[in-house]
Amino acid sequence: MNQPIVGFHQDDMDDWVADLACGHGQHVRHQPPLSFRPWVLTPEGRRAHLKTILNCKKCDEEARLPSQQTPYTS
Repeated sequence: MNQPIVGFHQDDMDDWVADLACGHGQHVRHQPPLSFRPWVLTPEGRRAHLKTILNCKKCDEEARLPSQQTPYTS
């Protein structure tokens, strides 16, 4: 489900996580050649990507669950 980025924070390993409007987070790492996102390395780059739309995989998973079930969280 597409969600806009509303902020950023760093996780316990100092990787950047995009805070999405739905309340979920999604890593936005810069790890060439696997992922090329140099913009996450600077405050200006992150600020420029506020409101960028990302597909929230957690929302997609929740939408596939039958309504009587709750998602498994560890």
